[in-house]
Amino acid sequence: MPIGPLSRRAPVRVQPFFGYRNASRLTLNARAIRSREPEFENRSFWRDFSTMVSQYLSHEVPGLPVELEYSYGDAPGVTHTAVTGPEGFARFDIDLPAPCIPPKRTRWEKATLRWGEGEQATAYILTPGSETQLGIISDIDDTILETGITGNFRKIARNWKRVMAQMPSQRVIVPGASAFYAAIGGNTAGAREPGRAIDALAPEARVRPVFYVSSSPWNLFSYLVTFKRERGLPLGPVMLRDWGFNRKTLGKEGHGSHKRDAIERILSMFPELKFALIGDDSQKDLSAFGSIVKAHPGRIAAVFIRSVADEPLSDEERRAKEVIEKADVPLWTGGDYSSAADFLEQTQLDFDGGVERLVRTASEGTPG
Repeated sequence: MPIGPLSRRAPVRVQPFFGYRNASRLTLNARAIRSREPEFENRSFWRDFSTMVSQYLSHEVPGLPVELEYSYGDAPGVTHTAVTGPEGFARFDIDLPAPCIPPKRTRWEKATLRWGEGEQATAYILTPGSETQLGIISDIDDTILETGITGNFRKIARNWKRVMAQMPSQRVIVPGASAFYAAIGGNTAGAREPGRAIDALAPEARVRPVFYVSSSPWNLFSYLVTFKRERGLPLGPVMLRDWGFNRKTLGKEGHGSHKRDAIERILSMFPELKFALIGDDSQKDLSAFGSIVKAHPGRIAAVFIRSVADEPLSDEERRAKEVIEKADVPLWTGGDYSSAADFLEQTQLDFDGGVERLVRTASEGTPG
């Protein structure tokens, strides 16, 4: 969304989002906008408010050719050009030359984006390891990041400052999330591309790859990455949305369909992996996860739902819960993750081999 003549004087930059690949395909999105790199530092209320407004009111650059260059080991390099669309997005979905066999351990790899007259940026690509058996797909809002805006309009009005005037370091993390995600994601994989120097800006790979699916807009990508870095949460590809002021974007149905579609793409990309799904009960995550369990028998290892809504389950959510339980997929619900994290820490359980035992033990004493 353009923000006037001042934005047209800002430099054009291309923001790479985190990509991911398997042995034969690479997927990565980027966005061309007129803006400077955001700085999420705590200053005055009005300067912080201005920073957040600038994130939402972006000036997209359509029609810009963006070149992606990627190489891996001895395999031939890949160069592909995409032209940004009306909202500034460049989308890369590329066939990789053989052999691009994934490494044994999960790691982040690099690609280079080029545009304009010698401008470039580094993009990071998550590559699950061949020895990996389990991945994580997680929601963000009210699953790891407290919003305080679930429920009625009064809650939204009371907590609007969280969304519009707080920097990442000021935001509240969901209780127990840091320890729980550290445990469920596993230790750092310690793997990097051969022949590449250590990059201080590169995300740190966990043993189990983590993907995020959220209904937040793409404009908040850098904000959310900063929040997760500061809280020690695992980084991973984020499937966000291009917001519009319409029912599809703002309604709950839009939340569910976006998440289902994104999860479907991840499952299709990595058919050899099982996944644990993590969400909350404020945006029909239970319903979305239930439909995934039904459509992909044997692919979902566990479902975690954080309870935040002060409402009973709807008929649709009850049916989804029945589907999950009938499929014998362990289902955990609770107000925070402390019991699950404590259990992992005490037993040092191999999550790949003990999902059912983990979830059922963690669920003891929590509301169902």
